[in-house]
Amino acid sequence: MRWPGKRGVGWRAIVTVACWLCASICRGGWDAAPVVLNDDGGWSWFEDERAIVVDDKLFVGSVAMGREDKTRRGNIEVVSFDLKSGARARFPLRVGLEADDHDSPALLALPDRRLLAMYGKHGPENRIYWRISTRAADGRAWGPESVFVPSASSRVTYANLHWIAGEGAKGRIYNFFRGLDNSFKPSWMTSDDWGVSWRTGGLLIEVPSPVFKHRPYVKYVSDGRGTIHFGFTEGHPRDFDNSIYHARIRNGVLQRSDGAPIRALSEGPIRPGEATSVYTGGSNHVAWIHDIAADRGGRVRAVFSVQRDSAGLPPKQGGSDHRYFWAEWDGRGWSTTEIARAGQRLYAGEDDYTGGICLHPDEPGTVFISTSVDPATGAPLTSGHFEVFRGRRERGKSAWVWESLTPAATTDQLRPIVPRWRRGRTVLLWLRGTYRAYTDYDLEVVAKLE
Repeated sequence: MRWPGKRGVGWRAIVTVACWLCASICRGGWDAAPVVLNDDGGWSWFEDERAIVVDDKLFVGSVAMGREDKTRRGNIEVVSFDLKSGARARFPLRVGLEADDHDSPALLALPDRRLLAMYGKHGPENRIYWRISTRAADGRAWGPESVFVPSASSRVTYANLHWIAGEGAKGRIYNFFRGLDNSFKPSWMTSDDWGVSWRTGGLLIEVPSPVFKHRPYVKYVSDGRGTIHFGFTEGHPRDFDNSIYHARIRNGVLQRSDGAPIRALSEGPIRPGEATSVYTGGSNHVAWIHDIAADRGGRVRAVFSVQRDSAGLPPKQGGSDHRYFWAEWDGRGWSTTEIARAGQRLYAGEDDYTGGICLHPDEPGTVFISTSVDPATGAPLTSGHFEVFRGRRERGKSAWVWESLTPAATTDQLRPIVPRWRRGRTVLLWLRGTYRAYTDYDLEVVAKLE
């Protein structure tokens, strides 16, 4: 075969380099060095995963802080990364929106494989922004930015996009956000035309309080067909000794874990006492939901953190002992188990912030955590930093086995997430660097592939 170019050398070199790059990225195992996807980016763990895989291409949303390049400060960005070739590109969805990790964009693959990105500021506006890519599975070209105002009095943040094929003539997209009518509460809106237009729904969760407006924290997952599961707390753990609850939405109806109907979603929000209890909190075990997943058989699992040393202390003086918990619904009830030590708070001022825990969407016995201590014993790590560990539990056994994926880290390794890919393939993402606050960080977005 004759290669194009002078004596075929040019194309041979290109193909050789491309093959080497692909092999180095996808050679398997967790021993390979992480790939830097974005040299300046952050996301909040309050939000659902800011990453999706479409046609073996990874798309990741984040907010730039602009430490090195001031022109990027507050940019809402999407990075595309070809999981086969290693090619990558970065696109600014919005320039200079706000330097706040809560603003990171939610991403959704539409039925025709174009991408929908949705984002907004952290509370000062009533405006939710979105853009749709102009080509399938391509994050380099986007249509114009559009704006939706749920109501004039809304103060919004946290977009979370989920698709249900079984609702509406063309399927329905739900965006779960916070702040309809300045309520501080989880809220919802929908689109029945693949994100071209939107309509306001209502509140999702209500926690009555005569003192102040509680803000429940929520994690969502959709099976893509007919059900959206969500796990939630009563409020911010700074304000409330949180428990964890679960409910689901099916055919437009709010249901308990066992499918018992509560009311139509359109008829008003759910209250914690109407949902199914997963974990009962208290003054010395204050919970915060981190992730939720559902397998193809309908089994639901969730992970959350618990602060164990806050009883009797004023705000901002606890946070030295956190634990990670696993919860699983077996069709009859929820079982919960403490699985790992999470270490101390991430930074002073937020006693309940941890490094983060996430579920593997396709491996029920696998989780990933960020912790500053040995997950099994609680002994401080020799690196002096938060490290990312993989935890695995063999089928039929209760013990978890932990492996550091970032041994001898020289900076903190935080907020792991795993988007759904293909069975047998895993792409793990996290943030690497220094995190001082949600508006003050020096972080890279990095990934490892198995």
